[in-house]
Amino acid sequence: MERVSRMIAEKPVVIFSKSCCCMSYSIKSLFSDLGVNTAVYELDEMPRAGRDIEAALSTLGCNPTVPAVFIGGQMVGGESEVMTLHLQGALKPKLKTAGALWL
Repeated sequence: MERVSRMIAEKPVVIFSKSCCCMSYSIKSLFSDLGVNTAVYELDEMPRAGRDIEAALSTLGCNPTVPAVFIGGQMVGGESEVMTLHLQGALKPKLKTAGALWL
């Protein structure tokens, strides 16, 4: 859990993902299109650590565990929560507040 907390604190936007997950791909694409520099952790490419991180994310309430998006150190949720914020026009202000977006 401590490792996950350190990872979440590294950048304003942190995404825990799996390289084969289409929902993870759509979230990474959205942030890329917005010009946000994210820290992305591909859990399926981290054999042992990935399973431990996924278990910690589950403990934090991430269900499903990927994609798991954190903005400004706070858990936002998965694809549906991020897309809902985006469609409501609330994602960009949240990114600006976290220092992840300047425009």
